[in-house]
Amino acid sequence: MDSFLLGLSEIMHLYVLLALVGGALTGLIVGAIPGLGPGMAIAILLPVSFGMEPLVGLTLLLGVYAGSWYGGAIPAILINTPGTVANVMTTFDGYPMTQKGQSARALSIAYSSSFVAGILSVLALVFLSPKLAAVAKNFGSPEFALVVLFGLVLVVAANGRRKTEAALMVSIGAFIGCIGQERAYSTFRYTFDQTWLEGGVTIICCALGLFAVSQALELVADRRGPPTDKMEITGGLFRGLFEVLKYPVTLLRSTGLGTIMGILPGLGEFLAQFLSYTAAKKGSKTPEAFGKGSPEGLIATEASISAVPAAAMVPLLALGIPGEELTAMMLVTFMVHNVIPGPMLFELHPEFVWGLYISLFLMNVVCLVTLLFGTRWIAQLARIDNRMIGVCVLVLVMIGTFAVNYRITDPLIALAFGFLGLIIKRAGMAPMPIILGLVLGPLFEGRFRQVMGVSGGDPLVFFQRPLSLMLIVLIVGSIAALLWSERKAEKAAAAKS
Repeated sequence: MDSFLLGLSEIMHLYVLLALVGGALTGLIVGAIPGLGPGMAIAILLPVSFGMEPLVGLTLLLGVYAGSWYGGAIPAILINTPGTVANVMTTFDGYPMTQKGQSARALSIAYSSSFVAGILSVLALVFLSPKLAAVAKNFGSPEFALVVLFGLVLVVAANGRRKTEAALMVSIGAFIGCIGQERAYSTFRYTFDQTWLEGGVTIICCALGLFAVSQALELVADRRGPPTDKMEITGGLFRGLFEVLKYPVTLLRSTGLGTIMGILPGLGEFLAQFLSYTAAKKGSKTPEAFGKGSPEGLIATEASISAVPAAAMVPLLALGIPGEELTAMMLVTFMVHNVIPGPMLFELHPEFVWGLYISLFLMNVVCLVTLLFGTRWIAQLARIDNRMIGVCVLVLVMIGTFAVNYRITDPLIALAFGFLGLIIKRAGMAPMPIILGLVLGPLFEGRFRQVMGVSGGDPLVFFQRPLSLMLIVLIVGSIAALLWSERKAEKAAAAKS
């Protein structure tokens, strides 16, 4: 109770409240404009958060993260264009409902599904993160090194049939993390006597390039112009608000799947909504209605993706290990302010942890209330010309990267990563593995160095501790399952041909 009151007192500060409302509104706007997305917005706001208090900066970034999934449902339902990548499956049943003249009903079902799932996933965060942190107190360097390695394996496994490419991108990210001066012996690695590489390639440049610059280049090259469809909302948004309660099994199952996918590294929103939609269709009494305007299908997709943001904070807060690219960027904000996430965070900074919990609760309330009264205005943002947005983003990125260290090389590095990100996207992949490799690679190296230093260079220390041995079995089992699934897919492809 004392921790709750401390967290409540932290939230009551003016700057935290402004960050909460501002982040949520920014997320709604970013989500409602097709072609943007939370990755780009968080990358742009990341340098800004460095000048704020830790709770203020993280509240701002989490508001963008959570709010964008709410906002992404608007164009998905009204004009059959997903506001974010995670809202693709929202179009399956949302837009058919609009065609039937039920746009307000579809929007209210999407909002209420997201709200209930968001609140339940925050409760899961409140319950699970201290439990996981208590377990992690028994971890030493071997266990932490293996947990990071397991996270990298899951990142590769989550990329479906592009596992080889994902492994390559994770390796590239880990290599980029090695550039510059290493801490143990202060030697310079891969700098080639270039002074501007001695400080390494920062995640700011990498994230802004891969997410913001690459997306801005896509927007600038877009010649389609803004959508011409009418943004008509027929009916009141309060009418279908409680309709989700008619489908409690679908709502709770989808929330649960979204929470699990958020906790596990490398999985995220798209897999969560795919599994939830498939499970909802199989368990429905009217599976033939899916894809034709089924409320159950809409509930499944929106609940699953909105459960992910809070759940993704569980491994970050309890272990200090990000599970996907957005929480990886948030980890940098922790580090800048010397607030180290992990088991000790709950003992040293309980007011900070509970402040985050409460802010996540309030974000969902702000998003729901704003959308119920402001959807008609927010929906019109989808009409903004993408090329104008792209130019503005490029300008902001160049200013933001330069302002961090006042080095002209930083904007150039971001631009280089932008072209790399564009190539990756054009190849049908996501740049997420590079970011996670960049963050998790140095974490693994640091823990591995500690283990080797303590053990005198003996790798058998990993097999002499029960917890580390369990993690090794888990990692080997995951790799074996990965190879087996690849082999099975190859045989199935050969049989078809």
